[in-house]
Amino acid sequence: MLNKVPEVTIFFWIIKVLCTTVGETAADFLNDNLGLGLTLTTFIVGALLIVTLFFQFRSRQYVPGIYWLTVVLISVVGTLITDNLVDNFGVALRTTTILFSIALLATFAAWYRSEGTLSVHTIVTTKREAFYWLAILFTFALGTAAGDYVAEALNLGYLKSLVLFSAAIAVVAIAHYRFNMNAVLSFWLAYILTRPLGASIGDYLSQPKEDGGLGLGTTVTSLIFLTAILVLVIYLSVTKRDVIELEPEAAAA
Repeated sequence: MLNKVPEVTIFFWIIKVLCTTVGETAADFLNDNLGLGLTLTTFIVGALLIVTLFFQFRSRQYVPGIYWLTVVLISVVGTLITDNLVDNFGVALRTTTILFSIALLATFAAWYRSEGTLSVHTIVTTKREAFYWLAILFTFALGTAAGDYVAEALNLGYLKSLVLFSAAIAVVAIAHYRFNMNAVLSFWLAYILTRPLGASIGDYLSQPKEDGGLGLGTTVTSLIFLTAILVLVIYLSVTKRDVIELEPEAAAA
């Protein structure tokens, strides 16, 4: 198969942040606005994710629509996993942050031990793709826990959290481009940090003004960001600007 993930371009990071924002606001919309509750929402979105993953794994190459729909759904599921642990089972945000950090590190360790690489430019086998999506799920769950912990448990607030995580991503970018920090490490650090960044953006836009937000609501915020994702995915589907032009044999080397 050809590489199953997109090239890491500016479009990748823009859509990733948009997806993480939708993951935060859509989970709140389904849970609160529609009154489905955490448990039912988790089952519904989880079922949709399983169906989407079926088509993602069945595809033999990167398909923008399927790939980014999977990212949107897995971002919602990652958020819901953390919310379930915190709200339904009373697990502290600091504890969930630690647990998901360990789970993510264990996934990376197993992936590297099995495949000898964590590069997203080498997702050319089913096993590597399975490790990839498992890691993505844990990055979203971890990002939700860490973001909520910083914004709520530490009382930093949504706007200050947004600035904090933006600064952290900037530090990673400088370390990579200026000081030649390992590209794979830089990618995964940035990927993890964009989750709480997107969550902070979503909360800041959607939450009531008395709670430190702009009061747009989860419905409007979700629609805005879903529309932006759709426009960008259509553009990439037509232009193919984010397709990795590598032969399977070269990518697996």
